[in-house]
Amino acid sequence: MYRLLFILSLAAVLLGACTSKVPYAIRTAPQNELSISSVQASPKAYLDTQVRWGGDIISVNNKSNETWIEVLAYPLDYEGEPDPKAVSKGRFLARVDGFLDPAIYAPARKITVRGRLENTIVRLIDEHPYRFPLVQARTHYLWPKPPEVTEPWDDPWYRYPYRYDPFYDSRFPYYWDPYFPHPRGRHRH
Repeated sequence: MYRLLFILSLAAVLLGACTSKVPYAIRTAPQNELSISSVQASPKAYLDTQVRWGGDIISVNNKSNETWIEVLAYPLDYEGEPDPKAVSKGRFLARVDGFLDPAIYAPARKITVRGRLENTIVRLIDEHPYRFPLVQARTHYLWPKPPEVTEPWDDPWYRYPYRYDPFYDSRFPYYWDPYFPHPRGRHRH
């Protein structure tokens, strides 16, 4: 009986793990993770190498049959999602076949691409020349927008103990609670 229960629960966990909306190619890292700085230092050595990079979209430029996306790169987590709280790793260009709507692929949206390195292209950032690695994207994933905070209890700083606080005053959130310190600094009375 316990063996059957164990097998059923294991099957449920494995099926639950298979339900990720993130494509498998984005979730799995290539064998040799390359950094943008190493590609910029010796671009010829890494031509046709598979990379998986991601970050925040800076700009989208649609051409006749393809779209070029400039991305500010960040380290990726275990699923391939960029972490904008980390230090940026540089910039790169992603070349995607077809048209991508700039209203959807808007600046500051997170994207992860996987493809092969084609070349490096020198472009100006303001007046400074910058060597962009160019990735021919085989697959890409635009990460969903984070939910907008509309109510105080949707704010990550505002959690369970504060929600039902008898000292809570909506005009001065967080400031009148004697039991919990203000998460962003000292109390203001």
